[in-house]
Amino acid sequence: MSASSPRSRSGYSSGLRAVWQSGLGPWTLLWTGMLLSALVLAFASGCGRTVLVREGSPMRIGPSTRAQVWTRVDGEWELSASRVEIPEGWYLVPPSFVEKE
Repeated sequence: MSASSPRSRSGYSSGLRAVWQSGLGPWTLLWTGMLLSALVLAFASGCGRTVLVREGSPMRIGPSTRAQVWTRVDGEWELSASRVEIPEGWYLVPPSFVEKE
């Protein structure tokens, strides 16, 4: 094999070949790949947490909040087309706090 062949330049393929020849075989490589994939998915998905708030309790906006908001236009509620910056400290109230028309 010459020094310029693709196989000699790739440490990855020679490393796989060494693992294969060491007797670990395809099942070890398969399980290792599956474990690494599961770890990547677990860390990439993040840690989500849901907090349920009672109907009667208002909430305040935290720092750096961007969201789509509902606005009242000509007596009808319309969802904004894009996200807007909501200042920290503004209150969110449940629908029961809003006067009915």
